[in-house]
Amino acid sequence: MTENEKYHLSPERQLTDAEKKLIWKKPTTHQVSEEERRIRNEIKRNWNRGEMKIANILLEGDAGSGKTQLAKALSANFGLPYTKVTCFADMDKSDIMGAILPVISSERLEKMEPAEQAVWKALYESDGFQSISEILMDALGISQEQAALKMKQLLKRAAENTDGEAIEYRFYPSEIVRAYQKGYLLEIQEPNVIRDAAVLMALNSALELDGSINLPTEIIRRHPDFIAVITTNRSYAGTRPLNEALRDRVQHTEKMDLPTKEIMIERVMAKTGFQDGKMLGILADMIMALDQTARANAIKGVAGMRSFFYWADAIAGGASAKESLYHKVIYKITTDSEEIKLLEEALKNHGLFASLEEAEIELKKNENLTTP
Repeated sequence: MTENEKYHLSPERQLTDAEKKLIWKKPTTHQVSEEERRIRNEIKRNWNRGEMKIANILLEGDAGSGKTQLAKALSANFGLPYTKVTCFADMDKSDIMGAILPVISSERLEKMEPAEQAVWKALYESDGFQSISEILMDALGISQEQAALKMKQLLKRAAENTDGEAIEYRFYPSEIVRAYQKGYLLEIQEPNVIRDAAVLMALNSALELDGSINLPTEIIRRHPDFIAVITTNRSYAGTRPLNEALRDRVQHTEKMDLPTKEIMIERVMAKTGFQDGKMLGILADMIMALDQTARANAIKGVAGMRSFFYWADAIAGGASAKESLYHKVIYKITTDSEEIKLLEEALKNHGLFASLEEAEIELKKNENLTTP
């Protein structure tokens, strides 16, 4: 039995080949975090304890703090197919539940624009495994939010141009419904951006441990293996405090901050292959100083692990450490001149610019010594 297999929640469950492909495979560079270890142990321990079962998780933290990586890692740990939905401000109930779509005749299809024909054909040819949003995203190469808007436009036009013929309808479940009914691990990204309270109410009721979803065609019950991982960003434009009713349905929450300096360095070494401990230590100090300064001065951007990965990788590839600091880190936090000055002053006051320069000189010397 592998390390992951001992955490599988339903080892006797038979998955289809398509579902097996949805289970996340941990790369060799994956580092098990304290948060992952804690969540997988808590869920496994409580899985068969009735009302004490843990199946709704909240990961709250800054962009780049590893929330999605953790959600995917839990998919691997539990042997559950992973899928996600990214919420947006104008989501409505059809984006949560799914949509009833008209089955348009071939004669009417031929009169439509090529792009519209492509969408309807993709929908009709789907085997029901993909959600409607996925189908549109794949067919048109657009975002989830754009797919939802596009579908509403198509529905409106289809309803206006019936040519007097009787219309047959078909229900297409959302990604949330698919995961809910089939027992997947679903990452719900940024539900705190949703403006419509009715949409949040629908989500709230679905997340009850014994919950159900009322669809136009049937009532579906929550699959016993379904796990919802809600991920939200702090200090992110357009977000609001997470709905209290939704928060109340969560059985375990993690506050996702930057990890310790040692773990930061360990993860970057594993991810990038860059092994200069002294340089990475200074980069980590700078990331943490920038993160603290941005928070203290209400600067909206974030200095996180994602920036650290790309900055270290750029230096490993021969880029200037100071120049790439701006392109990989600072400009991701802000491009406002006054805010940049605040960040620069913080780094100078900590002596980190000088330390970075010294480390880069030493790195170049070592590279010259090892170059034949």
